[in-house]
Amino acid sequence: QVQLVESGGGLVQAGGSLRLSCVASENIFRINTMGWYRQAPGKQRELVARITSGGTTNYLDSVKGRFTVSRDNAKNTVYLQMSSLKPEDTDVYYCNNVRNWGPSWSWGQGTQVTVSS
Repeated sequence: QVQLVESGGGLVQAGGSLRLSCVASENIFRINTMGWYRQAPGKQRELVARITSGGTTNYLDSVKGRFTVSRDNAKNTVYLQMSSLKPEDTDVYYCNNVRNWGPSWSWGQGTQVTVSS
């Protein structure tokens, strides 16, 4: 079973930036479309950004132009560069693969992002 470890979250003021990282334990990472998800308490987890094994990216409308997803297959790592952060970006952020029927790997612990106004 692939293990995912997210890091890089923190407390930042509105307008600030953070870079999240997610390391996968298995090389199978490299053939998977990877996604960054976020979840607020009491809400559904939503897909924020995704990147295919070939580097094609897609974003949630609310983060387009502010977030950039990238990956380093040699390091089994996916990144999320977050800029111009807003208080509504406050959430726990997770990574996982992206499948038509939903993510298939166990969730990691996530990383908390808190944006103060």
